[in-house]
Amino acid sequence: MDAPFSRQEGMKLMRVVMFTLTLSSMSILMFNFVLPEISESFHLTTAQVSWVTSAYSLIYGIGTVIYGKLADRYKLKNILTVGLLVLAGGSFLGLVAQSFSMVLAARCLQASGAAAIPASAMLIPLRYFPPEQRGHAMGTAFVGLALGSALGPIISALMISMVHWRWLFCIPVFLVLTLPFYRKYLDDEEGSSAHIDWIGGFLLAASVTLWLLSVTNESWWLLLGGMIGLGVFSLRILTARQPFIQPQLFKNKQYTRRLAIAFIVNGIGFSLYFLSPLFLAEIHHLPPAWISMAMVPAALTAALLGQKGGKLADRKGNTYLYSIASSLLILCFALLSTFIGISPLWIAFFLVIGQVGQTFITIAISNAVSLTLLKEYSGVGMGLLSMLNFIAGGMASGIYGKMIDLGADVAWNPANVYTNGAVYSNLFLVLAVIHVLTLMFYLAIAKESFPLMMEESK
Repeated sequence: MDAPFSRQEGMKLMRVVMFTLTLSSMSILMFNFVLPEISESFHLTTAQVSWVTSAYSLIYGIGTVIYGKLADRYKLKNILTVGLLVLAGGSFLGLVAQSFSMVLAARCLQASGAAAIPASAMLIPLRYFPPEQRGHAMGTAFVGLALGSALGPIISALMISMVHWRWLFCIPVFLVLTLPFYRKYLDDEEGSSAHIDWIGGFLLAASVTLWLLSVTNESWWLLLGGMIGLGVFSLRILTARQPFIQPQLFKNKQYTRRLAIAFIVNGIGFSLYFLSPLFLAEIHHLPPAWISMAMVPAALTAALLGQKGGKLADRKGNTYLYSIASSLLILCFALLSTFIGISPLWIAFFLVIGQVGQTFITIAISNAVSLTLLKEYSGVGMGLLSMLNFIAGGMASGIYGKMIDLGADVAWNPANVYTNGAVYSNLFLVLAVIHVLTLMFYLAIAKESFPLMMEESK
């Protein structure tokens, strides 16, 4: 720990983090449901108005690793203060916006401030809790994400039924109320005084932007640009005197292997959010309001059990929690693949299993990654994890969308008795198989690195 925290003080801080993540994740989701209203207000096409969410997502994803890098040098309390104030500034700009360009600028400003939240939420358990308590702390933080996912659609629908959609910008302003608590509980310790390689940071941001745009626009040229950008970034960190990311971080096999697993499982987990509304509408013909209601129990259950998952990681270890989580996800995808056309009530139950599994696996892999990092790399290391989680979701949505467009005439799952929804059945079957293979790989590397991990945690 960086500060002599008592367990009681530590959990008070994590409850503040949980509240912050709840409002932050709500802010990300809520505007997805009002794009038609924004389009109508400013007479825009769907492609034009989609930049409200696309621009936010790009800046938010890239910003997490930049804030993580800054946290290795500056006080975490100051980084959070700046981030939350910028977020509030963007919210006020959006509230008074009279043109689409102002709305877009407001969302970009919000994203540039909000990106400080996931970076800090990952770092606080790592810096302020010993390894034997870190799982519980991370579990508390991820409760906020689950709550935000559950409340976002409900609050959005409720607000736009009573007031103008611009008032959605007000929700993040309440995060300013958390600043006194962060200023109180976070210490004044600063990191190294090393120079920050902003050229390297720009190259990383450009590469990520091109990669994600190549998926959303189905452009091989953008993909090629992203690969070239990544190559130039790699050359930069190998030759710069003080690179944006130290190459030694990628020589840590424990870190890079777990980072790869996190990328895969988060890309798979995104299917629960992306595919579920699509097949509930296409196969079960549910209206949007009922689709939201079908997904709310899963998010609420995950929120209720998040801390339990963290405690399991502390008591039994990350491998134990990962195994349980992966088993739940395999079961969820197998059930969805087999019973894709069953009653929506059963689908809602299957999603509960999957959402709890996804929350548990996020806690397990985040905690496992944190244990592989030296203190001087903790900020950028956890920032990279957050950014890759975001990239995984963005790339996965493009892949899932393409697979659905291609369609399928035959279900690969021999146990599937439903004639409709073959493409969704096949997708969920493939995801279940990938999870089985990923679990086998995780267990193999966990067994290999167990003695070293025990030595590092002493």
